[in-house]
This record gives sequence, C-alpha cells and structure tokens, in this order.
Amino acid sequence: MSVTLRKKVNSDKSTSLYLDVYHNGKRHKEFLKNCKLYKATNIEERKINKQTLEMAESIALRRAQELASEGYDVVASYKNDVDFILYFENYLTKYTTKDKRNMKGACNKFKEFMTKQGIKNLTMKQLTENVVFNYAEYLKSVCQGEGACSYFARFKKMLKHAIREKVLSNNPAADVSIKKEESIIKDVLTFDEIGILAATSISNQQVRNAFLFCCFTGLSWIDVNELKWKHLDMRNLKLSKVRAKSGQLAVVNLHKTALTLLPEPGKQEELIFSLPSHTGALKTLRNWLKKAEIEKHITWHCARHSFATNLIYYDQDVTIVSKLLGHSSLKHTMRYTHIAEELKRNAINSLPEITV
Repeated sequence: MSVTLRKKVNSDKSTSLYLDVYHNGKRHKEFLKNCKLYKATNIEERKINKQTLEMAESIALRRAQELASEGYDVVASYKNDVDFILYFENYLTKYTTKDKRNMKGACNKFKEFMTKQGIKNLTMKQLTENVVFNYAEYLKSVCQGEGACSYFARFKKMLKHAIREKVLSNNPAADVSIKKEESIIKDVLTFDEIGILAATSISNQQVRNAFLFCCFTGLSWIDVNELKWKHLDMRNLKLSKVRAKSGQLAVVNLHKTALTLLPEPGKQEELIFSLPSHTGALKTLRNWLKKAEIEKHITWHCARHSFATNLIYYDQDVTIVSKLLGHSSLKHTMRYTHIAEELKRNAINSLPEITV
C-alpha cells in the first residue's frame, strides 16, 4: 500500500496535484480539488503555492493513514478530531431519505443542546456516552409525545453511519435509549371550524385547497405534497396512495367537498398541488387560522387528525377508519376514539341548562 503525491502540468501552465494510490494490488489516481500550483511572479504567490503544497502533503498523509487502518477496528487519529456538527451537517447534505426534515431537526436539537450546555466545540473524540445521555435528557425535557424518541432515533442512525465510515470506533449511544411514549393527540378541527376556515380568505389558494383536501382524505403533508394524478381514480372517485411514512396503502373514497378542491386534471405524473416549502405552508396556515379567529394550535398534520377524529365522532367503525388512514396497526387509530368522545362530551355540556 502506498500513497504518493504527484503533479500534472495543465494546458494553462498551472499544475494540478493528485494522489497516486496503490492499494490491494490496484493503482488509481485521486485528484485533489482546489489544489493547484500557479506560476509565481512574486513573494506572495510563492507563499500561496507553498501553503497549497503543504496542504496536499497533509492530505496524502491522512489518506495513507485511512488506508492503513482499513480492516482494523481502529479510527485514524485525524478522524477523531473531526468537528461533530460539521460531520452531522455533511451527513445531511448526502441524506436523501424522506425523513430528512426530521433528521435536520435532530441536528438542530443537538445544536440547541450544545448552546444550553455551554459547549462551543465538540469533536468526534469528545462525543462520550455522558454527552449523549445528557442530549437524550434534554430531548425529553423539550419535546412532547413521540418527538424525543423520534429525534434520538435519527441521531443514533447518524452515529451508526459514522461507525461504518470509521469516524467512530464505538457507539456512545449504544446503552442510551428513550422510551417511546404515547403520542399526544394534537388539536383537531370540527366540521364547523373547517367550514369557517374554508369561508375565510387566504393568501395562497394552493395551500388552502391542499389543507382542506387533507381534512377530507386524511393525507399527511408529505403525501399531499407528492400527490399526483396517477393516485386518483376519477372514474370510481377513489384515492389510492402508499403512505410515505408507513409504506401502507391508503384507499379513500373522495368526498364531494374533496372533489371541489381539485384543479383541472393533468398528466398522470403531474403534481396535483403546487405547494411552497413546509415552513412556508405552515406560516400561511397560521395566518389563515388567525384571520378565521380559530384559537387552536393547528399544524398541517392536524388535518389528518381532524379527518380521523371527525369520522369516529360521526360513529364510523374504528377498523374502517384505520384502513382509510393507512395505519399499520389498529392501536394507532384507537387514539382518536378518546378525543372523539371528548368532543361529544363537550357538545352535550354546551347545551344550556333549564329548570325542570
């Protein structure tokens, strides 16, 4: 095994630096980005060339250390000094799974934790089990329902990736866990409130129609955001889509109100709604609710909760509701029965008292 720093003169008279790597009986070149030497005409330019060459030599040394450590349960010393947040953010740039927004949330929560703890810098070597334990405790103190468990699961997923890349030799989160708690049912909109919202003007009609469509179909943000005409059977008035979160197929008969919210049909692969970012949509939603004078903490996911709760409120079988939502288990749907019963109690209690 060998790593040799070599030079290649280019047509513009500059000199590119590259690594001549011989490993496992094979040889290949690895060109170094932004590592070029230029013809120096003064002291300053010679100084820049010298710094570039020194940086390339350092990279060559590190590459040799990396190859030498392959096959052994060790981490090259320079990897231990990698900044943890920079590594996490670099991991995010290459992350393509659909839960990327949640993964970003885990990173942001760790940044908040560092600020709270007064930690200015943290290397991979300094990420101890004690630090991870304190992060888990922080998540439990600031997140509700399944939030803490969700963020921590994604944090651990990133650490496993670091181990595969031999940036970490052992997992500091291996013996740290957050027990999954029963998720908190968020506020829901009654049909009366949905009607008030529909009658209230809004700055973005696409957001309006998509949110109301979710109230009548039970789609989540990610599912309505990627909803295409191929998911709709307009002849039989049905929506069929595999949920991004669970992978379960949800088949929903389209309500008359849902049909009125659809634009003119397009090509099979065309998106039905043209929506802004999730953050932008939430901002529009909050302003819309304020204008409608609905004093509830409503997020986009509340449209899905409202759909389920209203079905149960109007005495639909919980098994049917579970299938409409595309739930993988009936226990997930049972949560909505409690809030539906509470709505019924509130409706009865709202009747005026009379003397009999």
